[in-house]
Amino acid sequence: MSILFICSANKDRSKTAEDYYSAQYPKLQFESAGTNRVTCEKLGTHYMTQELLENATQIFVMEPKHLEAIRKEFGNGFYNKTTVLDIPDIYKYGSKELIEILKEKVDLVNLTY
Repeated sequence: MSILFICSANKDRSKTAEDYYSAQYPKLQFESAGTNRVTCEKLGTHYMTQELLENATQIFVMEPKHLEAIRKEFGNGFYNKTTVLDIPDIYKYGSKELIEILKEKVDLVNLTY
């Protein structure tokens, strides 16, 4: 089982989610990626790939624009396993507020059994 978190740059929101949930659920696989190829290359972070999307059991995107970026790049095939979290790009990596919001919005209960 692989859970993928996606934001724009894979710097703050999705990377926080990956790192936080990896520590909380060590038996599950968590990954993260960004939708902005140029920014990801500049920062040395992970850009979303077809392989990451296909291998994910569940995909959590931070904003509707990230779902749209997936659709534009790879088509509509991932809608059924994607959840939009509606978390704006105002949080820094690892912030307590971001982690609390993730804990409220990310439902892993049905995925961990």
